[in-house]
Amino acid sequence: MKNTGILKIVLLLLAAMCCLPASAQFNLKKALGGAVKATQAATLSDEQVRGYVKEYIDWMDKHNPVLPEDNPYTQRLRRLTDGITEVEGVPLNFKVYHVVDVNAFACADGSIRVFSSLMDIMSDEELLGVIGHEIGHIAHKDSKKAFRMALLSSALKDGIASSSDKAARLTDSQIGDLGSALMSATYSKSQERDADDYGYQFLKAAGRNPWSMALSFRRLKQMQEEAGAQKNSKLNQLFSTHPDLDARIERMEQRAAADGFEKPEPAAPATSAAPAAE
Repeated sequence: MKNTGILKIVLLLLAAMCCLPASAQFNLKKALGGAVKATQAATLSDEQVRGYVKEYIDWMDKHNPVLPEDNPYTQRLRRLTDGITEVEGVPLNFKVYHVVDVNAFACADGSIRVFSSLMDIMSDEELLGVIGHEIGHIAHKDSKKAFRMALLSSALKDGIASSSDKAARLTDSQIGDLGSALMSATYSKSQERDADDYGYQFLKAAGRNPWSMALSFRRLKQMQEEAGAQKNSKLNQLFSTHPDLDARIERMEQRAAADGFEKPEPAAPATSAAPAAE
C-alpha cells in the first residue's frame, strides 16, 4: 500500500482522546511506553482507542489539582450542568482544575474539564456557552479528529503498538511531542460553526437560554483584546485562536432573538474561593 493510503487509514482510525489544555504542558512529561512502526497504527481496534482515551484523562486528572465536590467552584459547575448528562449517547462528566490558565477542554469520551481561572472571569451564562460549544465538538467528533492529526504528527513518529486489543502506552517523549502538536491544532471554520449550532440547540433542549452562546463569544473576544500581544498571557490558545468571533456573535444573537429568547442581564462570576494554584 502506498504511503498516502496508509496515512488516510491512520487518520480514519486513530484514537479518540481529547484536545489538550495548555496549562498541563508542564505536567506532560509523565505518561505512557510502547513501540512498533507508525503504519501499524492502522490496525488499532476500538477497544485500543477507548484504552488511550481512559488512560489519558485519568492521567490528566491525577496530575492536575481537581477540586473536590464540596468546593465552591465544583458546586457552581454542578449547578450549571445539572441534568446535562449525555450527548449523542456519550455520557458527560465534569470536573474543575484549580489552575491559573484560562481554559476548558472536552475529550471525545465526554470528559469536560473547566479551569477555575476561567470560572473567575465568566458569568454563569458565559460558562454555559463555552460548555455548550465544547459539547458540540464532542457530538461532531471534532476532538477525535484533532487528536488524530496531532497523534500522527507526533507520537506516531516513534510508533504505537497495535498487536493486541490492549492499548499500548506512549512514552514520555511521545506525550510531550503530542502536547506540542495539540497546542498548534485549530478547528476549521466549518467545525466551529457546526459546534456553535449544536451547542445552541443542545442548550435550548436542556432548558437553558441559548443566548449563552453569543455571550460566551463576546467574552472571548474581550479576552482576546485584553491579552493583546502579551507573550506570557494566561489566555489559552484555545480561546485566542477562535476564528470569526464577530460573525459568530452576530449569528448566535440573531438566532436567539428570532427564537424569542430574552437576553440575560450582565452578571459577575459567581464563584468565590482560594486563589488558583500556580
